[in-house]
Amino acid sequence: MNKIYIAALLMLLLHLPNIQLLYAHGGEKHGKAAKKMEENQEKPDTPAVQSAVPEEHAVHIQEPASAHARPDDFPNKHPLFVHFPIVLLLVAAAVQLCNILFLRKELDWVTTVATIISFGTAYYVTKFAHPHTSGLTEHAKLVLDQHDLYADWTIYLGGIGLASQLLNQFLFKGRRWSIVVVALVLSAAAYCVSMAGHYGAQLVHIEGVGPQGKYLETGHHH
Repeated sequence: MNKIYIAALLMLLLHLPNIQLLYAHGGEKHGKAAKKMEENQEKPDTPAVQSAVPEEHAVHIQEPASAHARPDDFPNKHPLFVHFPIVLLLVAAAVQLCNILFLRKELDWVTTVATIISFGTAYYVTKFAHPHTSGLTEHAKLVLDQHDLYADWTIYLGGIGLASQLLNQFLFKGRRWSIVVVALVLSAAAYCVSMAGHYGAQLVHIEGVGPQGKYLETGHHH
């Protein structure tokens, strides 16, 4: 039996060079295919899509030692602050809905602080840090209109929610019915800011508005 195993192993070793030659031949490209592959390998790697960045927005100098961009490197301050109202309005609405059950003053304060910051930052990014655009496609204009509509309603409902929360906390002393009213208003504001965020993300990631200053006018804000 051992002699059979040894003979089989020797036959396998003898055929290994032939197997390698077969693989080498099978992996080759001949004629035009081989020439085309060689040409592709000789070409330097280039990005599939070239960035068409307006010169006035290409002010950020890439520093190998740091990946952190300064605020002035951004073509607009909108993306730096827009996430505050999105997060804090959702937090304020969630906390106030929970407070319907718990009736805790601590939760009332969380709602008040979150609503003040979210309303202030929402007003800033909508009225002062909202950039002008140019050269948009018709579909991108439609998306922008929807984004601005929900952003405006975020301001309206956020302001009403802030006023209602201040009345709830300092005048009505956190009664359940007043907490319910504030929770409903803030929930509506949270829905509007989430929809504004949805259309904003669509503008950036689908319509291509904003990355590297594309379609943005320099120095103009709403």
